Amino acid sequence: MSYTLLPGTRAPVRVWTDPATIEDQAAQQLRNIGTLPWVEGVAVMPDVHYGMGATVGSVIAMRQALAPAAVGVDIGCGMSAVRTSLVASDLPDDLGKLRRAIESTIPVGFNAHDDPVNPHRIHGLPTAGWDTFWAGFRTLSADVGGLETRATRQLGSLGGGNHFIEVCVEQGGLDAGRVWLMLHSGSRNIGKELAERHIAVARKLPHNASLPDRDLAVFVADTPEMDAYRHDLTWAQQYAARNRAVMLALLCRVLRDAVPRVRYDEPISCHHNYVASETYGGVELLVTRKGAIRAGRGELGIIPGSMGTGSYIVRGLGNDDAYNSASHGAGRRMSRTKAKKTFTVRDLKAQTAGVECRKDAGVVDEIPGAYKDLNTVIAEQSDLVKVVAHLKQVVCVKG
Repeated sequence: MSYTLLPGTRAPVRVWTDPATIEDQAAQQLRNIGTLPWVEGVAVMPDVHYGMGATVGSVIAMRQALAPAAVGVDIGCGMSAVRTSLVASDLPDDLGKLRRAIESTIPVGFNAHDDPVNPHRIHGLPTAGWDTFWAGFRTLSADVGGLETRATRQLGSLGGGNHFIEVCVEQGGLDAGRVWLMLHSGSRNIGKELAERHIAVARKLPHNASLPDRDLAVFVADTPEMDAYRHDLTWAQQYAARNRAVMLALLCRVLRDAVPRVRYDEPISCHHNYVASETYGGVELLVTRKGAIRAGRGELGIIPGSMGTGSYIVRGLGNDDAYNSASHGAGRRMSRTKAKKTFTVRDLKAQTAGVECRKDAGVVDEIPGAYKDLNTVIAEQSDLVKVVAHLKQVVCVKG
């Protein structure tokens, strides 16, 4: 489909779903964003839903300004996936054992590694730039200095919420049955701490005093506050990317221990909460993607569903109207609180039938029924991406 313009905004807000299906809170957020004087345009993805300040599933292009809430608190959150040489029949018969091996190797939830990861001791993990990267921690906002030990131990850990690790099987096509590994995580606690500090600073700046929503507070170019935020943001995005790289290398090792003959293709990786400087119409813009991936022409991306519905590998079509973007997933159709009130553990077991995963009250808020229909979300962005592969999980690890 093509986009629809959301009425009542100064800058164009282009929507890749039926505007009538957008919850009222999210629609008002989008209108608030569209009134900001710095905003060049907004692209709204079909997985759009309410978020703090800026809507999840929004791509916001600004001139000489940047709203930290338009990135979110999990800076650099994103996906990684790798295709293996295996087919489904090569997997161990006991997928529960495989899941337990993953959970014992990669810390989940609030857990962390006992000792910091040594990149030189993990097979398949690129080792370039690690010392320079960690040295950068000491240049971050001064009041996060006491978090370094925690940050080093959390690198290579999953976290909780909608973060996951999966073993998937490709559906249909010439590669039907091919096994993939996939994971979703971000910058862990250090990204959250940095984001919250900078959002608090932005709220207090005089030029943000009359905004329709104080959570949309912006930094403007050529100011110390903007420079400090972009410095910390860049580091946190690197942390998130390295976090996923460590986990993917560890995950590959777990599968190799189970099936020694496995081989791996080049991994695919993409942020979906981040900032990039990009040029459209000859104008350099700061583009924030909050719950959206870059989908430039030919670029590979990952669009996951829920813990029972699978995911898609896609190739970008390079649509400038969407600022070369696509959705980051199916998107929630109800809050976690509502999901817990609506569904039971019995529902969770039914909706995740055939998937080796947690099936307890602690993950009911992640039940497939709490998310939008992934196939509909994919269909609504047919002018943004082309499907390369449809994957269905057989193992899902949640925090």
